[in-house]
Amino acid sequence: MRSSARKFASLAVAAALTLSLGACAADGSAAAGGSASVDSADTGTWPRTLTDDAGNEVQIPAKPERILSTTVSTTGTLLALDAPVVGSSTAAISPQSDENGWFTQWADVAVEREVAPVYQLGNFDLEAVVAQDPDLIVVSTSGADSEMDNLAQLQDLAPTYVVNYGDKDWKSLAEELAEATGTEANAESIISEFDQRATKIKEKLAIATGSTASIVSYNKGADSPVGKQSGPHSALIGAMGFEIVEPPAQFDTSAQKREDFAFTSYEGLSESATGESVFLISANGKTAKSFAADPTLSNLPSVTSGNIFPLANSFRLDYYSSNDILDYFENEFPGLNAGK
Repeated sequence: MRSSARKFASLAVAAALTLSLGACAADGSAAAGGSASVDSADTGTWPRTLTDDAGNEVQIPAKPERILSTTVSTTGTLLALDAPVVGSSTAAISPQSDENGWFTQWADVAVEREVAPVYQLGNFDLEAVVAQDPDLIVVSTSGADSEMDNLAQLQDLAPTYVVNYGDKDWKSLAEELAEATGTEANAESIISEFDQRATKIKEKLAIATGSTASIVSYNKGADSPVGKQSGPHSALIGAMGFEIVEPPAQFDTSAQKREDFAFTSYEGLSESATGESVFLISANGKTAKSFAADPTLSNLPSVTSGNIFPLANSFRLDYYSSNDILDYFENEFPGLNAGK
């Protein structure tokens, strides 16, 4: 059964950022990534039993035909795999989403495939989930779109697979979800296509060896997430030829250890974003100007050289947004200034 698209009241852009940067890395008690307990993933046979990122053994009796994603941050990856997603939670309405709450980088795909907006994040609706009659449910370990508090109810409805999208890049997430959805060939195809494209663009850019960069979600006067070397944003920018500067742990205000970002205090930002270039997440030219004009950051190498680069559609990296960033590097990246 397909429910009609619901339209939600407009909320602040910050809600999208809270969602995107809200995933905590595993604390070591959960598996690093879901893997098949037998060779079923390789042979394509069903049923199969997988171990998810919460350490649960999940028995999936047949290749899923009606997948419901309670975590909108992973819905784009499921769509890229061409998995049969019938419904998903949504983000708040913002410049990063369409009127349904689909992230703009894959909204057209979700609309074309008639994915039902089931409920907006923070407003879990069990009845709406039931109405989609799912045969596989995807849940995230943490983040604003996590439904771990409702995991038991979801497990009673259908096989439920838990992923941690905060400790891996989209390619690793795609491979993990492919095992659960029987779309391994699609995962291999889109990853190979992406890697080949990234390699060609890196060669075209010819970034000088040793060029350093910092990745920042800039919030003037408040904590600003700074990308860690182990995070997915660092993997993508690093693939373009940059060496990512690790932010000092002493300025990290995160309540829990994370692998993707250090939520850096405003006072510590000038000592954390020290790369020769700075890439600003979910930013535009106005954000870049504000960063450059911030008096507490005036001595940063990126500010003195003018190497500040805003990246749109970068708050949550999946296949679609990562390709958008490759588009930027291929068609819009102005190159590095030598400095003043």
